[in-house]
Amino acid sequence: MPLELKKAIREIPDFPKKGILFYDITTLFSDARAFRRSMDMLVHRYIDKKPDLFVGVEARGFIIAAALAYALGTGVIVIRKPGKLPHKTHKKSYDLEYGSNEIEIHQDAIEKDQRVVLVDDLLATGGTMEASAHLVEQTGGKIQEIAFLVELSFLRGRERLGDYDVHSLVKYD
Repeated sequence: MPLELKKAIREIPDFPKKGILFYDITTLFSDARAFRRSMDMLVHRYIDKKPDLFVGVEARGFIIAAALAYALGTGVIVIRKPGKLPHKTHKKSYDLEYGSNEIEIHQDAIEKDQRVVLVDDLLATGGTMEASAHLVEQTGGKIQEIAFLVELSFLRGRERLGDYDVHSLVKYD
């Protein structure tokens, strides 16, 4: 794990509530060198895997998916919160620590058997990405891998993602 990437991530104590240490990757995005390095690392990882699509999860996953899709000449798909996509969607609910949430994907976003890399900024408990993987498969996509910039391994989100290949650039144990 490149130390330069970890140094570019701001740690904010007691956000969004007391006792939580928040890892803010917006500082990595605004650091041109760190952002380029993180995207280059992911591009090199996927150049030979030849995915058809990168699927970004709202909202920071959009930034990563778009950068990778541009660099590798693929399409990019978004998974959004309910009510944000204008056409027919598949919807999936998932549990959060305090409550639940839903996400959606266009029903026709992915063609059957297209190779997909799912991307988001951070893996915590894995609930959002588990739901996202379900949506990709519901549309007919084949998940090659799930990628994150940051993984909070102490929250064990990787376990929730079962047999999927999971890759993260920076890990906090």
